[in-house]
Amino acid sequence: MEKIFEVKNLSYTYRKNQVQALKDISFDVKKGEVFGILGPSGAGKSTTQKILIKLLKDFKGEIEYLGQPLNSFGNQFYEDVGVGFELPVHFSKLTGKENMEFFARLYKKHADIDDLLEKVGLLEDKDRMVGDYSKGMKMRLNFVRAMLNDPKILFLDEATNGLDPKNAYIIKQLIREFKHAGGTVILSTHLMNDVEELCDRIAFISGGVIREISTPRELKIRYGKRIVDVEYRLNGQTESETFDLEKIGENQKFLDILKNNQIETIHSGETSLDDIFIKVTGENIHEDA
Repeated sequence: MEKIFEVKNLSYTYRKNQVQALKDISFDVKKGEVFGILGPSGAGKSTTQKILIKLLKDFKGEIEYLGQPLNSFGNQFYEDVGVGFELPVHFSKLTGKENMEFFARLYKKHADIDDLLEKVGLLEDKDRMVGDYSKGMKMRLNFVRAMLNDPKILFLDEATNGLDPKNAYIIKQLIREFKHAGGTVILSTHLMNDVEELCDRIAFISGGVIREISTPRELKIRYGKRIVDVEYRLNGQTESETFDLEKIGENQKFLDILKNNQIETIHSGETSLDDIFIKVTGENIHEDA
């Protein structure tokens, strides 16, 4: 699969306070995938994204974009990139439509604004002042802004944070559609449900170092327990048993329970991404909110 970005031995130190934010990290991002960058506050996630979108330039290491050095690209690079920052920044005294028309003028090409507004449920509010928008409406408008230039790559930071389930679903569905159309997404979030639903691969960063890179499924298998918990009804009571997953099809007690009892629940011992986050980074997931 073609690589959009290839990062080798990337390090970055902020000059003002001499804090080394990234320490010799390497990874790649493939075309058409949703790649998650996860970690606690101060881990290096934002620094990594800022470097990849050329906001920070004095880094050590190598970064290639589509097989060429990232620093060799001029402003044309930004025609390929859409960015949705965590905290939306809009002109509060302009309408939603006027905001998008202003930002659209920064690009040579752009998508249909009304179509994007309709997809996120803001078309009827396009002529309202953004200062009157709710936080959720501003977040949805932020996603429209990221999609304005019909980008090849989306950088999203907490894309669904603060949205109700219905509107969060809409944004996630649009991300899926973008991916299925060949787009690439680099996602940073503390919402593990979003990670599990959207990401093909994830990188856990802690202390400026990548601790793990893998798929959500592989991580859950690796960090989980190979057991099966069964809850079933016996003599009017709920009973539970735990079985080793190895050769479970040959375990007669397990088979008898399945055959002779009303099964209420069956769960494998896979762990949650929240638990993996804590194990890998040593941090509580909610501290990164």
